[in-house]
Amino acid sequence: MDTKAVIELERKYILQTYVRPELVLEKGDGVYLFDTDGNRYLDFVSGLSVNALGYNVGMVQEAMTAQAGRLIHVSNLYHTVPAPQLAEMLCERSFADRAFFCNSGTESWEAALKFARKWAYKTFPEKPKYKFVAMKNSFHGRTYGSVSSTGQPKYHKGFEPILPGISFADFNDLESVEKLVDAETAAVILEPLQAEGGIHLAQPDFLRGLRQLCDEMKMLLVFDEIQSGLGRTGALFCYQHYDVEPDMMTLAKALAGGLPIGATLMRQAVADAVEPGDHAATFGAHPVSCAVAIEVFKQLSDPAFIAGVKAKGEYLYARLGEVRDRHPEVVAEIRGKGLIAGAVLKDVAAGDVVGAFRERGMLVCMAGPDVVRFLPPLVIGKGHIDEVVAALDEILNGS
Repeated sequence: MDTKAVIELERKYILQTYVRPELVLEKGDGVYLFDTDGNRYLDFVSGLSVNALGYNVGMVQEAMTAQAGRLIHVSNLYHTVPAPQLAEMLCERSFADRAFFCNSGTESWEAALKFARKWAYKTFPEKPKYKFVAMKNSFHGRTYGSVSSTGQPKYHKGFEPILPGISFADFNDLESVEKLVDAETAAVILEPLQAEGGIHLAQPDFLRGLRQLCDEMKMLLVFDEIQSGLGRTGALFCYQHYDVEPDMMTLAKALAGGLPIGATLMRQAVADAVEPGDHAATFGAHPVSCAVAIEVFKQLSDPAFIAGVKAKGEYLYARLGEVRDRHPEVVAEIRGKGLIAGAVLKDVAAGDVVGAFRERGMLVCMAGPDVVRFLPPLVIGKGHIDEVVAALDEILNGS
């Protein structure tokens, strides 16, 4: 089908929950995507951090094909091979003792919310804790619990009332958190790097203070690393930059190289509170997704690979910093870490800049109305970074 026919069919039969540009992506190779009209795009979105290894990856295809030839799906009433192997790898490389598998980031966050409340119910039976303190400007997904704990009112509008027992503190303001927690607070929940909220990094003292506060008040500390985890920031997990470990953490996006998967990692104390029948996911621990994730995680967790991401991230920030210095009247700030960066604009709509990039055969995205987000595959080269930075310079020059 040609581009127009696909778009017309989509508009006729698919619920319109997205605003999409007038193009249809058909295939990908390496760090490039191609549309049905044959146009090539240098990808600095990477499926919103999903396609960390790029496109048409032989290792992903081989693992997928091999597992599909053995077993595509079976109920979680039965054991399968790949899931426990993947769980072992994730736990051995993190703080965690146990893993729960589901299908997406928002599902992994829903699981974390349930597990936190079940832990509190079992640990404090006489007067159970049930409240959560989340962060303003956060984003945790689109399902009901996830959107209820997202600290952006625009996502609540039309879906109120949101779940009770959730209050919102100021990110990077420990005193703000301290004012909200009480004897009924089960957990403090947050992203160590707010991605959709504009690329805001947690400050070290803030995370250390949260860990101490949670320990003192017998609360869980829960991290959402759905977008920032798995090598994206130049460490395997973002929390490792801070030497602060959570009690639970959610992952998804990059874990299976483009196949749907989500994971909730937890300490044994949390796992001990969860009993058979408390939670489930029909397609969770999907054999094909888990088999691919095993191979993807091997690469994402390789120290040499992570060192490469860190070096490229430093190069990206240096180059974007040069643009900021040349255009101080337009670029207010460069934020982020590793290969997730945000250029904060003044008096220029980020959407207009995104469109200008697309006209030049490059895909970037937004992180709020004034932030252009750069989120390339982790296998991007410095030459590709130079191309995108040169294009940004050209766009801001009005060329």
